[in-house]
Amino acid sequence: MSTEKNYYIGVDIGTGSARACLVDASGRIAASDTQDTKTWRDDNDHRIFEQSTTDIWSKICIAVKNTLQKSGVDKSAVKGLGFDATCSLAVADFEGNPVSVTKGKDIGSVGGERNIILWADHRAEKEAELINSTDSIVLKYVGGTMSLEMEVPKILWLKKHMDAANFSQCQFFDLPDYFTYKCTGDNTRSFCSTTCKCSFVPDKGWQEDFFTRIGLAELIDGSEWRQMGAAKGRVKPAGTPIGHGLTGEAAEDLGLLKGTPVGSGLIDAYAGWMGTVGARYTENGCLSVAPGLDESRHRLAAVAGTSTCHLVQSKEGVFVNGVWGPYRDAAFPGWWMNEGGQSSTGQLIDFVITTHAAYPELQERAKQEQKNIHQVLLEVLKKLCQEKQVESFTELTKDIHFYPDYHGNRSPIADPRMRGAIIGLELDASIADLSKRYYLTLEAIALQTRHIIESMNTAGHEINSLYLSGGQARNAILMQLFADACRVPVVLPASYSEAVVLGAAMLGRIAAEKVTASEQMWNIMVEMTLPGTLVAPAPSPKVQKLLDAKYKIFREIIEIQKRWRRQVEEAVLQ
Repeated sequence: MSTEKNYYIGVDIGTGSARACLVDASGRIAASDTQDTKTWRDDNDHRIFEQSTTDIWSKICIAVKNTLQKSGVDKSAVKGLGFDATCSLAVADFEGNPVSVTKGKDIGSVGGERNIILWADHRAEKEAELINSTDSIVLKYVGGTMSLEMEVPKILWLKKHMDAANFSQCQFFDLPDYFTYKCTGDNTRSFCSTTCKCSFVPDKGWQEDFFTRIGLAELIDGSEWRQMGAAKGRVKPAGTPIGHGLTGEAAEDLGLLKGTPVGSGLIDAYAGWMGTVGARYTENGCLSVAPGLDESRHRLAAVAGTSTCHLVQSKEGVFVNGVWGPYRDAAFPGWWMNEGGQSSTGQLIDFVITTHAAYPELQERAKQEQKNIHQVLLEVLKKLCQEKQVESFTELTKDIHFYPDYHGNRSPIADPRMRGAIIGLELDASIADLSKRYYLTLEAIALQTRHIIESMNTAGHEINSLYLSGGQARNAILMQLFADACRVPVVLPASYSEAVVLGAAMLGRIAAEKVTASEQMWNIMVEMTLPGTLVAPAPSPKVQKLLDAKYKIFREIIEIQKRWRRQVEEAVLQ
């Protein structure tokens, strides 16, 4: 077995899987492995999404062991370990045992399998409304409105539905922090999780008046905050070594050495930022110069999978209505992060395709032609353009308008009540109609991204490029739409599917080398991020005018929907 190089393991806990990746100091991947995780839904309540830390931990252990076996690298060569995960709420007792979060007689019971409220869970709408009525300083750091997807609304929901004695014995973790705790036995939390998702205010910490006002005063615990963690300095920047590294039990479970350094974790989107924005890129056969840290201010990372998160860093905090943050120290010490997002993008694309009447026909055709369904849809679109004698898909669909907020709006409107809309439909259930709706979905996602970028730049950011990662980066049509609709170059990572887990591995290296300075962290990112590919804006003058017109209509649909909602609400109240 090879032990000549130093290696680092990144573990990415996504919405539906746990992935491990073994990376060397140059960012080259030696091996990786992915294991599916389980999500529970409620047939009677579409808002419910629950998972299990026990299930996820077992899949992490399998993935790490498989990765080492595939690589042929000895565990002694693994010098550090880092975690990223979704911003989901994990609940355990003070011994680390899972506590059930499922509504019903067993909620709050120790040993319950389902102890995670997934990020996508929307049960806490009323709790979020209460929180947003407080006018607390906490709201200033989440774009003025707290999302029901954040942790405090979910904790408040649990208090309302759980026996008080059981509630008092709960520890609440954002999921990345849970797994550093699981590995090290140390309850130190990350700035990323606590500030971005748990209402820990930059430079000020937990706000006792806020928690008292919303009915969670017991969490204060004499300023100890045992249930929330992060009190009295027990909160660290990304990659800071936690405790004494892997415990003996965790090391045995993972197949690694006891004491292997474990870095303070990141939310998955922030790991995607770390794994992409340091990239150089190739343009016209030439490699761009290595970027300095200041360049990070201009690079918006879009981590695009089931949903999409948009992240940009600034030296001074920028407040953007409808955009989360600014969050100090969320990634780099002394720097601030803003986070925009779309709650459903990859999920929306799948939904539009699979719920159309022509989907069975699409499946059969893809099977017969031995192609994936996206290739078939692209061929149908090209044929339609030829038949209609139009030059672009945008012109082909110019009279149909799609608004994509089927699962509410995260940014920049921050309104979970927003809903999707399609205007311009015909009596058509053919595969041709499906192909148009598919393209319109991509176009709407790109137009909404433009809305987010414009909102950020109007508030004071200086974004001039978009760095994509996640499964959507393989969709060439969508990538060109991003460039054309947003009028910025798009940089695709060397490996679109590995960028997030690469960011987690960087945390392992930062922990192993005990790096604390932002410049050093940035240099590690640049060193470990392989060159990407540039997609430049290239619309024809006609397409540019059409995209601008459709963007104006997109913005009008928002105002029309809000006005219609008010009219209906007023009618009901009369």
